Amino acid sequence: MERGLRDGILATDAPVWVILIRLMVGAVFLSEGIQKLLFPAELGAGRFAKIGLPAPEALGPFVATFEIGCGLLMLIGFLTRLAAVPLITIMVVAITTTKVPILVNSGFWKMAHEARTDFSMLLGAVFLLIVGAGAWSVDRRLSPGRPSRRP
Repeated sequence: MERGLRDGILATDAPVWVILIRLMVGAVFLSEGIQKLLFPAELGAGRFAKIGLPAPEALGPFVATFEIGCGLLMLIGFLTRLAAVPLITIMVVAITTTKVPILVNSGFWKMAHEARTDFSMLLGAVFLLIVGAGAWSVDRRLSPGRPSRRP
């Protein structure tokens, strides 16, 4: 990886408290990915088939793998910005395929209630894409020329 690109991906001047956002986003995606594999009929391939996504038998484990992998990366704060990109994509697809129909059929307030976790995870991942992993992260330790912040 080119040095400038690597430095940009790893760089983070975000404060220590960003770990709270990172742990929340990472834990939720890790848990959701594991559940897609444990309960495929309800949360994985079966759910994807129900909402009309193509190739649900392949897509279920594929999405679960990204949720688990990126969730773990978020938890340790390694390649946080890169891990945020697939998670943002997953949430945009989830909102588009499951929450927009609720908005159209049942109105704003029903959709707002149903989408609260989806929007929280989307915004959390976008936040981490913008600010990076924070002071307590592997990214910070590997970032050249940036001393680790002490709380």
